[in-house]
Amino acid sequence: MDNSPDINAHLAARLRSLRAERGLTLDGLAECTGVSRSMISLIERGQSSPTAAVLDKLAAGLGVTLASLFSGGEGADPSPLARRADQRTWRDPATGYMRRNLSAPGYPSPIELVEVVLPAGARVTYDTGPRSVGIGQQVWMIDGDIELTVGDATHRLATGDCLSMHIDQLIVFHNPADRPARYLVALAADRNGTGAGQR
Repeated sequence: MDNSPDINAHLAARLRSLRAERGLTLDGLAECTGVSRSMISLIERGQSSPTAAVLDKLAAGLGVTLASLFSGGEGADPSPLARRADQRTWRDPATGYMRRNLSAPGYPSPIELVEVVLPAGARVTYDTGPRSVGIGQQVWMIDGDIELTVGDATHRLATGDCLSMHIDQLIVFHNPADRPARYLVALAADRNGTGAGQR
């Protein structure tokens, strides 16, 4: 299901909906995210498959987590159960980074879980800075090794290691190994602004 027309159509509809809920024009969202108006328009029409970095900037500008862009719009009575076959999967066209949203879409929960596979040699950079909603994140290594830079500190994570952070500064995921790495990301938004969330 990664980058299928269905996931691109879902992202397009989700972004349009979130932008409308916040009363933002295309120009307004472009101004607060640094993503061009034309790029946002292409994404919202399902004509462009954005990178993880672009989606993260849009999520920050909309005051949501990156993971929430892949959920939502599931109806008035969402199920608390997310079967593996129904979990949305997306691949970053720039790096091959693959993410699977594990949490039940639309179900009210303070925590979101995402499984990520980072290809050998891949590097994914998020540099959105402070957000209107504080977000905390924990990364737990399932298999492999990665270098995770948070601000000025770089951490080498091996299988079983877990790192906690706030998403309010430069964060770089890098897999220097010759095989893919797999990890779990747990996110939680802190509506009081102290930070606890996901990417």
